[in-house]
Amino acid sequence: MSSPNESLAALRKSYERAELDEISSADDPLKQFERWLAEAIDAKLPEPNAMTLATVGGDLRPSTRIVLIKGYDERGIVWYTNYQSRKGQDLAGNPFAALQFHWVELERVVRIEGRVERVSDVESDAYFASRPLDSRIGAWASPQSEVISGRDVLVKNAAVYAARHLLSPPRPPHWGGFRLVPDRWEFWQGRRSRLHDRLRYRLEGGDWLRERLAP
Repeated sequence: MSSPNESLAALRKSYERAELDEISSADDPLKQFERWLAEAIDAKLPEPNAMTLATVGGDLRPSTRIVLIKGYDERGIVWYTNYQSRKGQDLAGNPFAALQFHWVELERVVRIEGRVERVSDVESDAYFASRPLDSRIGAWASPQSEVISGRDVLVKNAAVYAARHLLSPPRPPHWGGFRLVPDRWEFWQGRRSRLHDRLRYRLEGGDWLRERLAP
């Protein structure tokens, strides 16, 4: 039996599901994103709302992780997290990030870049209140990104905060939303013979300029 490493070079996939051109794509990248996101949800893909978040810390080391989009509009893309986590600390020092959606079954990728800001306390409070009780307790119980001695630390913390807050835990002061304000989008559609479609939108003078990139 060959090793996984020996098999990697032989892996191949032909991309043939769809195409992306300047005529059928939206002039506004947010509308194009909304269209593709709706199609991913309608296709019942596993976690179509999952996106990779890339940040860069003060030591210039990049870091990625998976987060879930929780809202979007003309202001940007929103997710929620612990502000004291590694990503939170990265963004406090360098408020620029990149997001990526990879909808494998549709042979599509969306990349988004821009400046990141915190959402308002009102927005964070409203979303926190909508979360399941266990998730609200978990936000208090987990010192995200810190070293802990074992899982029992989390279990004990959860018990303490559940007893303290009962059915109405408030939003922790270290927890809330971030919004990425895009200045660049890219939509990638797999095509045959590796001649993929790539359309980039970049903000120029307040308007979106759409450009085709070579794959």
